[in-house]
Amino acid sequence: MSVTQVPMRPLKRGTMAKFWFGILALVGAAVLLAWTGAGAMRGTTTDSGISIRVAEEGRGEPIRAMDGAIIEYEGRLLDGTVFDSTEGRGPAPMIPSQVIPGFGEALQQMREGGSYRVRIPSALAYGATGTPDGKIPPNSDLIFDVTIRQVVRDAALMMGGQPGAAQPQPQPGN
Repeated sequence: MSVTQVPMRPLKRGTMAKFWFGILALVGAAVLLAWTGAGAMRGTTTDSGISIRVAEEGRGEPIRAMDGAIIEYEGRLLDGTVFDSTEGRGPAPMIPSQVIPGFGEALQQMREGGSYRVRIPSALAYGATGTPDGKIPPNSDLIFDVTIRQVVRDAALMMGGQPGAAQPQPQPGN
């Protein structure tokens, strides 16, 4: 044997298995930590299938069906095509009971001052017909980035609306 060779003792039985088990445990812990830390980014999904991700939490009580909300928004198709936006026009007034069902339901999960990303399934948007102008094709899921600037409690009632009665109102996408 030369002076440059160092004899190695044989490894005990099971040492490599313990090594790989330790590596897998570390990888598993890292994945669990990442999954837990990204919880707010995943958002929540309502029973009807609307996905809502909070970018910035608002304050106060959630918007109610007859409340008015002054919002800024951008609506996109899944391929990224913007079909409507308040950019350049300024904030828009919305009443949850007077817009497409999915957008109204999503608004009622939001609070004044908050920012949200919403994905609305086509069945709760414009469904199999799309929009008459063709901006939103049939069976299109919609994505909205929404910021709630102000909430006006019972705005629909102040305008003469009845609870549950939809009044004509510009809707996102029109």
